[in-house]
Amino acid sequence: GERRERRERGRGDGQFPAEEERVSTMLFYSFFKTLTGKEVTVELKNDLAITGILHSVDQYLNIKLNEIKVVDEAKHPHLMAVKNCFIRGSVVRYIQLPQDSIDTDLLHDATRREARNA
Repeated sequence: GERRERRERGRGDGQFPAEEERVSTMLFYSFFKTLTGKEVTVELKNDLAITGILHSVDQYLNIKLNEIKVVDEAKHPHLMAVKNCFIRGSVVRYIQLPQDSIDTDLLHDATRREARNA
């Protein structure tokens, strides 16, 4: 009845919340794929920060890093022997990017395009 029709229409702006989230995730996914082979620092929600070479990223924003170094080794000595790691996307708080590999004009254009198409 009416409830199902309302649910199928979404929020009334032609955009379903899940679709909106998928579009923004794909924008980040595409962007991070361009950083493959660059050094990044990933800060996790548990305050652990890891610097390494971005090996790969998937559509869930899971990250594989090679040649890692823990930023605060004194706090996490058990990780000093680890060289490569897989990080689940849902535990990432921030990703610090190399300044020289970011084309901000290109990023702004891509963001505007995604917003227009959404």
